[in-house]
Amino acid sequence: MTQSPSPSFRNSDKEMVPRTLLWAMFGLAMASLAITTFAVVTGREPVAKPAQAEVIRERWIVLEGRDAQAVTVRNPDGSVLLDLAHGGFVTVIQNGLATERRKHRLDPLSPLRIVEYANGRLAAEDPLTGWSIELYAFGADNKAAFERLLDQK
Repeated sequence: MTQSPSPSFRNSDKEMVPRTLLWAMFGLAMASLAITTFAVVTGREPVAKPAQAEVIRERWIVLEGRDAQAVTVRNPDGSVLLDLAHGGFVTVIQNGLATERRKHRLDPLSPLRIVEYANGRLAAEDPLTGWSIELYAFGADNKAAFERLLDQK
């Protein structure tokens, strides 16, 4: 037999999250919102942009996702460059690009520009949506996957 708690049972523990901490979190959120609003209203330029550099090499490719892991990399003319059953990071970029293009209701099989800059940056840039991603920021192995794409003939 189980015993049910009496109606006079009260939890003697203090609050799990102190009220002052809740107010501090609310204040932080409001301060962030105020700073962002100020930057937008005053037209302040973003300051955390990658440094401009000369383009060393570039390649236009088409990323075609086939399922959760597989991706086919094509040249803009439709010829197959690579057919990857487990595309890894290439699949991740393809999924991000497809999501962005779906938001804008654009063709997911339009070419994507892979660019290597003189300062070491490697980026994937979508001219249709303005979407871009700095590929070098995801580690040496992930950067190398796209450098191999640049080296393909």
